[in-house]
Amino acid sequence: MTTGYLLVNLGTPASTGVADVRAYLGEFLTDPYVIDLPTPLRQILIRAFILPFRPRRSAEAYAKIWDAAGPQTGSPLLHFSQALHEALAGRLGGTPCELAMRYGAPGIDEAVDRLLAQGVRRLKLLTLYPQHADSTRQTTIEAVARRLPETVALDVVPPFFDDPDYLAVQADVIHRHLPVRWDHLLLSYHGLPEAHLRRADPTGSHCLASEQCCETPSVAHATCYRHQVRVTSARLAAVLGLTDAQWSVSYQSRLGRLPWLAPYTDQVLGSLPEQGVRHLAVACPAFVADNLETLEEIGMAGRDTFMAAGGESFTLIPCLNAEPDWVSVLYGWLTGAGPQTSAALSETAR
Repeated sequence: MTTGYLLVNLGTPASTGVADVRAYLGEFLTDPYVIDLPTPLRQILIRAFILPFRPRRSAEAYAKIWDAAGPQTGSPLLHFSQALHEALAGRLGGTPCELAMRYGAPGIDEAVDRLLAQGVRRLKLLTLYPQHADSTRQTTIEAVARRLPETVALDVVPPFFDDPDYLAVQADVIHRHLPVRWDHLLLSYHGLPEAHLRRADPTGSHCLASEQCCETPSVAHATCYRHQVRVTSARLAAVLGLTDAQWSVSYQSRLGRLPWLAPYTDQVLGSLPEQGVRHLAVACPAFVADNLETLEEIGMAGRDTFMAAGGESFTLIPCLNAEPDWVSVLYGWLTGAGPQTSAALSETAR
């Protein structure tokens, strides 16, 4: 049985043009896993209140980081994802391996079709998100499954938020990029609405039901983004040898007025200087490739917020991107038993 591999990241607009950004946001936001509303209400919200205004602002933000990876590279997320794919495909030799984006191009349907054309009858899917969230991993898994015929087996690599090899590579990147002088390491993760955690809770009664829910053992942790964020953070701090006072966690990129996971990164950045933090480093362990949320939201807007509040230096730690050791870890997962995690999803292989 021929095995093929598919790497999937979130996605990016085709260009910084408003029309391309609008098309990308339209595809992204209409996913019910992203905006959890009945279809008619979701469509009204998107068409009447988001797409008439947000694409222009987002296009301006994308323009600030386009080609950030080098001349004529375009989208950083696409560039770094392609570099990772090319390095991994080189390690795999002639084994079929494709890269896709959940939204935008290269699309999942086309990537799956290319794998099928090469005779693949067992597909191993790696979603490029360390922690599980329905709005990233689950929607990707379902999109791939919809395209596969019943004769093709689907194996999904579990979340790797606490895999020792992942943590070692992530900690090494952080360590190598910490400046000589720093007071605090902020681990900023992409935020989620609190409602998403409750929806993903298979028990229906554990997530956010108490202040200790993330520390209280539960089957809900297999799909709980906040629990997995906390585990990643604590274990990274342990590998780096940090004291409790040297690091903290926050959540960025919230949208709308509903409660999202807190504390919010923008508010934390504005408050750290008054707490005595003058030299700040920020890492973003929810992402494996640098993108708009790391380069512009944190590296530019976040930096401005911190410095305006009294900070003296700000260092953005890069994502794993196509680090050679990261490529080696992924190669081992795809060709071996996969990540070692304490709360792996029990996904069904067809």
